[in-house]
Amino acid sequence: MLSFQDFFRQRLALLALPALTFAALWAALTLFNGSSSPSGAPALDSRAAVREGTLPGATTDQRIEALQAGVRTAPADPEGYGELGLTYLQKVRETGDPSFYPKAEGVFREALARDPENFTATNGLGSLALARHDFHDALELGQRARRANPTIPRNYGVIADAQIELGRYAAAERTLQHWINLRPELSSYARVSYFRELHGDLRGALEAMRLAVSSGGDTPESFSYVQTLIGNLHLDRGAYAAAERAYRSVLDGAPDYAPAVAGLARVEAGRGELGSAIDRYRKVVERLPLPEYVIALGEAEQAAGRAAAARGEYALVDAQARLLRANGVNTDVDLALYEANHGSARRAVALGRSAWRAAPSVRSADAYAWALSSARHDEEALRFSRQAMRLGSRDPAFLYRAGMIARRAGRTGEARGLLAQLVAGNPRFSPLYGPRAERALGELG
Repeated sequence: MLSFQDFFRQRLALLALPALTFAALWAALTLFNGSSSPSGAPALDSRAAVREGTLPGATTDQRIEALQAGVRTAPADPEGYGELGLTYLQKVRETGDPSFYPKAEGVFREALARDPENFTATNGLGSLALARHDFHDALELGQRARRANPTIPRNYGVIADAQIELGRYAAAERTLQHWINLRPELSSYARVSYFRELHGDLRGALEAMRLAVSSGGDTPESFSYVQTLIGNLHLDRGAYAAAERAYRSVLDGAPDYAPAVAGLARVEAGRGELGSAIDRYRKVVERLPLPEYVIALGEAEQAAGRAAAARGEYALVDAQARLLRANGVNTDVDLALYEANHGSARRAVALGRSAWRAAPSVRSADAYAWALSSARHDEEALRFSRQAMRLGSRDPAFLYRAGMIARRAGRTGEARGLLAQLVAGNPRFSPLYGPRAERALGELG
């Protein structure tokens, strides 16, 4: 049996492709090889038409309306409830509105009340658990769905994502290997890319993402999502021109695609074009006010000396976090970093500890380490920082935090090595923290 590393080498030779997170893969890709929902279509009048794809131009709202009518017409059919739940999850991806999560959970459970072994609903609940960052439940549900039907490829995304976020990297590699053997497709290539990225193999991650693009997808969203991830990988390497090309290739067809607009804002911020970056971030936040975009906007404004505006953005983060928590989303990792940077060190430590205990991954170790460092628990922070870097990550934010933690803990050589790697690769990864990294490296001599 080929390893997925050998598999990609063979595929690359066949396709003659050049070599080169979060990024976080996440529940979004779980459905990419399932139902579609591009915009601009006639009204739907039957759930069957939605399922069979006979009206592929249906908007998500039209699909929801048709599927709701379908479950009213055939209330004993579990599959209709399952399909409706998947479409609610699609709606969250489009709008960032977490109030659709409880709706999705409700109809998935209606499906299971009618058929406890229903694959669509079980897999859907697994995707929902991933979206809410409940990785233990996601893994259990993914394994339950696999027992119900081990031949459906998309379920292995739920399992692999959960294993990665729980820090079970050897198990995740085996799951990815099985998925590649079962069906090499956009979603499986993208997961392998993320796995490689976590291990610091950015060249291999880009190879995998290019294969994801070449494999195609059944929705415009698939192309947009994968091209944006390619842009992110280029940006992490400091290849701004290549990143900009990737983001613009998305925006040519989908001008309002928020992750690509935010990516272009990151490019502009890295080039020192803060005014333009702030304008782009603001457009993203107006359309999709997720904490990650609001924080990026606030930090760009802070770097530009607009302190009052930045404080206003940070206040919005708290409101969004409360909304997410109210709809079952665990935001401990992201909020630990946010509190460590812009809020309370004490709250940061509590959130970081909770995140690590719930899911001991490199991502939670990084957040907990930074929280501990903000509270000046330097030796403990250093221990968790080394946990965060144990796979060899080259994520600029990881390198920055690891370098600064080592510096605060008095490990001068270790700090110099980490910050030098960061500054050599992508010194302007953040308009706020990039200059701090360069100053710290200069002070280390």
